[in-house]
Amino acid sequence: MQQTTNTILMIRPINFRMNEQTAVNNYYQEPIDGVLPETINTKAQKEFDAYVDKLRGIGVHVVVVNDTEEFDTPDSIFPNNWISFHENGNVGLYPMFAENRRLERREDVLTTLEEEGFVINHIVDYTSAEEENVFLEGTGSVILDRVNRKAYCALSARADEDLLIEFCEDFEYTPVIFTAYQTVDNKRKAIYHTNVMMCLGETFAVICLASIDDKKERKNVIKHLKENGKEIIDISEEQVASFAGNMLQVKGTDDVLYLIMSQSAYDSLTKHQIEKLEKHTKILSSSLDTIEACGGGSARCMMAEVFLPKK
Repeated sequence: MQQTTNTILMIRPINFRMNEQTAVNNYYQEPIDGVLPETINTKAQKEFDAYVDKLRGIGVHVVVVNDTEEFDTPDSIFPNNWISFHENGNVGLYPMFAENRRLERREDVLTTLEEEGFVINHIVDYTSAEEENVFLEGTGSVILDRVNRKAYCALSARADEDLLIEFCEDFEYTPVIFTAYQTVDNKRKAIYHTNVMMCLGETFAVICLASIDDKKERKNVIKHLKENGKEIIDISEEQVASFAGNMLQVKGTDDVLYLIMSQSAYDSLTKHQIEKLEKHTKILSSSLDTIEACGGGSARCMMAEVFLPKK
């Protein structure tokens, strides 16, 4: 089993804007006043293209699929929420909180991967849970320790405990469950996706421990990370707001490990945190300001990791 992959699926946006359906519980989205939607989309495309170029520049195999005009899918740039790929050839399809995000699920994305020589053996489809208003948004909601078979999940409106347990039974993971919070208008509210406050690398974990209010839950998460030999790099709630938790470790040329993050995430890190990270991995950052402000997601959300076997 591997924790990191060299192959990433990314969806190039054509209708990117702030999604009013996700803004109800994604408190990181901010309207950019006085800017036309076309301008926002053009800026997002520029950020996307520059990001893909940087990834390819370090030797990451990026499979880019264009979004389709068929549906209005402003968040299609974040494919990791609706699909996950696994080493045994299994694919997970996930139930999405926002109705317009359900339109992002596309069979032709699987066809593209098969044309690239990847093998898909079986599709595990959880999407019928949408009928009961039950959601689990892929590797946004669930952080997978693929080597130690643990699934870390911060429960929220977009991450249901029963469905997480069903996923863990199907894919053979042990659930590590907690709730992570952020302060919004002086109230503690659940963080919408686990991957905003936590990132798991091969030998380290970046996590905002202060967001886990329950001491028992916090202790339990720390215990699991430590027993699997992960160095914990703690980040603050302010750093989470700059997307410093929304990172992903990938493999570049010759399996060199890189931690991918946005420029705003990198700029929010302290010198000490960067030194700690650089003991484990190289760092690559790219400016994603428009995507972060309107989409409320960042570098990690834009990458669906492909672990499928090759023909």
